[in-house]
Amino acid sequence: MLQWALVFLPVAMIAGLLGLGGLASIAAGVAQIVFFALLVLFVVALVARLSRRI
Repeated sequence: MLQWALVFLPVAMIAGLLGLGGLASIAAGVAQIVFFALLVLFVVALVARLSRRI
């Protein structure tokens, strides 16, 4: 999932440089959603692992 966020981020940057504001905004939004989903899954996995140790 992190790979998708890292793909959409440069797409947004290039689209912004080329003046394609709508496409840049969509790509940046997708990258942000994927990043936060990955962050939530990481925290859930971390809490699950720590709760198994106890």
